[in-house]
Amino acid sequence: MTTLNARDRRKQATRDRLIRAAHRRFARHGILATRVTDVAAAAGVAHGTAFLHFPTRDHLVAAVIKHHSGQIALRLHDMAAGGASVRSVLQAHLAGLAEDEAFYARLVMEGPLLDDPARTTLLGIQSAISIHLAAAAEREMATGRMRIIPISFLFNLWIGLIHHHVAHRDLFAPGESVLASRGPALIDQFLRLLSIQPSEN
Repeated sequence: MTTLNARDRRKQATRDRLIRAAHRRFARHGILATRVTDVAAAAGVAHGTAFLHFPTRDHLVAAVIKHHSGQIALRLHDMAAGGASVRSVLQAHLAGLAEDEAFYARLVMEGPLLDDPARTTLLGIQSAISIHLAAAAEREMATGRMRIIPISFLFNLWIGLIHHHVAHRDLFAPGESVLASRGPALIDQFLRLLSIQPSEN
């Protein structure tokens, strides 16, 4: 195992501080409206130092999304491991997203406008849920608990449902988490479409 020297630890600590500050500003003010200099000021780091770590805003955005998607993936793997049902996978997915809903909402709304590095990193969030959802759905289709549906359609239907509610959370759940308040009903409705009884676990 490689041990970082004191200089490398300081560099890593500065990078982590910039990522945390960027994450907060992106969630509050928007990704496209935030400059690297804004993040540097919020993190208490010199502008030049910030640009040494992240030459462009796109690099910074990609780093924040990578950190965010890693947290969601870990949460999902922990909660949906071991032959989980479709319901369990969906519950784990919503729980992970709800922990950082404000930032995820920004990704949903601004993601199509981001440059390639950030958009590519954003796909990491989707890959974690798609893997677990596909495995659970294939098991339930094989046992006759779910109608046979193309996995890509199943995944896109779920993501579209979630993204619609997250993007319009001010309408669906003003002043509160739309995923926490509407999540159970969304899962039930989704499972009804797949001919799975909402009471099943």
